[in-house]
Amino acid sequence: MSEGTAFDRYLDARRREIDAALDEALPAPPACPPPIAEAMRYSVFAGGKRFRPILTLAAAEAAIPCGPDAAPPEDTGRMPALAGACAIELIHTYSLVHDDLPAMDDDTLRRGRPTSHVVFGEGVAILAGDALLTQAFTLLAGSPSHAPPGFEVRRLRAIARIAEAAGAAGMVGGQTLDLTAGAGADRGPVRAADDPEAALREVHERKTGALIRAAAAIGAILAGGGETAVRGVDAYAAHVGLAFQIVDDILDVEGSTAELGKTAGKDAVARKPTYPSMHGLDRSRALAADAVAAARDALASAGLGGRLGDIAEWVLSRTS
Repeated sequence: MSEGTAFDRYLDARRREIDAALDEALPAPPACPPPIAEAMRYSVFAGGKRFRPILTLAAAEAAIPCGPDAAPPEDTGRMPALAGACAIELIHTYSLVHDDLPAMDDDTLRRGRPTSHVVFGEGVAILAGDALLTQAFTLLAGSPSHAPPGFEVRRLRAIARIAEAAGAAGMVGGQTLDLTAGAGADRGPVRAADDPEAALREVHERKTGALIRAAAAIGAILAGGGETAVRGVDAYAAHVGLAFQIVDDILDVEGSTAELGKTAGKDAVARKPTYPSMHGLDRSRALAADAVAAARDALASAGLGGRLGDIAEWVLSRTS
């Protein structure tokens, strides 16, 4: 059986594991009103690659060595990372719900379905995003049964890392910069950028890269990996996050709405700076490939293996 087929099986197994955990983690009536429960589930289970939570689990597996295709036992440290993986996906989903709002990117299609505010109205969509974000920290605050030694310290470290990535220094800050990056009359720049490429990279590092880095780092942290492993997966994820965003920019130019599951070509319409608009498609592809090569170098330097290298190549070759 080819390695690609084995990796596909790995992705499928991890998605099923994550979806089952998310189903259990989301609140349901009578714990919460039915409309908010429905809106939360609508966005969480709308599809998606589960890239970020898979990255969390893969980083945990790499930090605590175990067979990549087997379901490792709880005492290896991977299972404590599952709650962190689910929290990452809930935060990512919340960010999509809010990004699609009329006051933000004003999109009506996400993952091939009408966006949350189209289905439930803006008020409930905002509240669903808020609820997903807070539910993520509810998950992180809980202790797993048979928690391994030292887990409480690791959990607090993971919570701090995720909170920083999701807040003003990370996603929220990146979205703020993104709102000012277009050329629309009501979205003029709020600060001068002497280096447009550096400004573009800052938007991506905060809006997209911060949570991707946190996803990998908390996997290693919650699994009990050493500092070399944590630093290694963090460096790896910084490069993977850059590759992910460059590919996203390319797909916005080359992909169709049907393939992407979201409105294609919106960046060009909004006249937002992107890697293709700044470097062209061919150079953008080369930059994405360079980022993946740098990610692999970071893994080698830290002595990390597992599926992280395969995930980097998956990011580079994705078509949606």
